[in-house]
Amino acid sequence: MKDRPLDLDAVEAFIRTAELGSFTRAAEAMQTTQAAVSLKLKRLEDRLGCRLLERTPRYVELSTHGGAFLEHARELLAAHERALSLFSAARQRLTIGISDHVAGPELPALIARMNTQDPQLLIEIRIGSSGDLLQRFDRREFDTVIVRLHAGRSDGKMLAEEKFGWFAAPGWQHRADEPLPLATLAEPCGVRVMAGQLLDKAGVPWTEIFVGGGVAAVAAAVMAGLGVGALAPRMLPFGAVDVGPRLGLPDLPRLPVLLHSRVKDGRSLDALAALSAAFRSAVRG
Repeated sequence: MKDRPLDLDAVEAFIRTAELGSFTRAAEAMQTTQAAVSLKLKRLEDRLGCRLLERTPRYVELSTHGGAFLEHARELLAAHERALSLFSAARQRLTIGISDHVAGPELPALIARMNTQDPQLLIEIRIGSSGDLLQRFDRREFDTVIVRLHAGRSDGKMLAEEKFGWFAAPGWQHRADEPLPLATLAEPCGVRVMAGQLLDKAGVPWTEIFVGGGVAAVAAAVMAGLGVGALAPRMLPFGAVDVGPRLGLPDLPRLPVLLHSRVKDGRSLDALAALSAAFRSAVRG
């Protein structure tokens, strides 16, 4: 048994499934089927003589053997990529724009996964508003952008839909005789416009109490007790409270995360597939 080398495709399937916690999302990242990923993992487990992943109807997690093997598996795949890079052409560049309302605290881990997918791919990422990023994509300044739905656009591939809420700091109280204080992003911001329109339609008086240059700044203002922010739960520190039901605020719709890309094939497409699967995992939680 020990004389047979490991199947590198199976090793990659194990890594992707362990990182994404899902056979389905691992299959998306590898651009194959869930059945193919499951088969690769079974063959790898048979080869090693132990179970690497514990499977239940609701989740997938590392076994004790899987946890011990994971870092070795990553090193093996990285060594393989370094060996291949000796014979590859000039280093490719992939430029990606990500909306500030999409690039949450998971971004460092997502970038690390892309680098693991192809260490020789030069990845350039810029953060901005969805509208600005789409304009720059149309001017061919980006290969790919990941943004929120933007008015007047019906193109793009949906990666996921994300829940939003009206969040405030624990213990924050609204004075009934004052307009609702909002912490928002600076213009142009589609979420900012949507939140204002919904409050106006519901007859809720409001005022901007804080305008931030990024979601992190808005989340900080919310947690400092300045007011309420229309944000996705994953953008806020633990402990933030959705005060929408208590204050009778209008429901915020689930907002889509859309991928616009002109990447068609090659190494960039493989890395982008891994990033897309990771975003689905992060957004859907």
